[in-house]
Amino acid sequence: MAKKNAEKKVLVTNKKAYHNYNILEEYEAGIVLSGYEVKSLRLHNASMVDSLVRFNNGEAFLENVYIALYLQISTHIQDYQAKRLRKLLLHKQEILRIFAKSKEKGLTVIPLEIYVSKYGKIKSLIGLAKGKTTYDKKEDLKRKDIKRELEREGF
Repeated sequence: MAKKNAEKKVLVTNKKAYHNYNILEEYEAGIVLSGYEVKSLRLHNASMVDSLVRFNNGEAFLENVYIALYLQISTHIQDYQAKRLRKLLLHKQEILRIFAKSKEKGLTVIPLEIYVSKYGKIKSLIGLAKGKTTYDKKEDLKRKDIKRELEREGF
């Protein structure tokens, strides 16, 4: 289970993840990136809309994560793919455990955020999630509204 780290700098978040899913477990994974992708990420030129984690041959991959082309190097790159598959770096046992759990009915693995760790490495926080129903989403919105009203009144 990944620990919450106060010293990390969040670069991109999956804003819809907590709205559409109940996150059951979180894991920290490294990402295989090229140099210009790292520079583009550090400028927050990325999006995680509709992104997910796929498993193939005992490896985990980020799918559908958009990282824009770094502008200063754009003249040197011919066929850049902004939404290419990006390999996740996890221990073999973690990959097997997450893959086995994701095979359960209704569970999926989604990326939650990409951040810079306190050691300067680009990491991804991925979560094992169960999809929310429309009813659950409405209940969450009601709870947030009630909490906001109570805070506004000073309780």
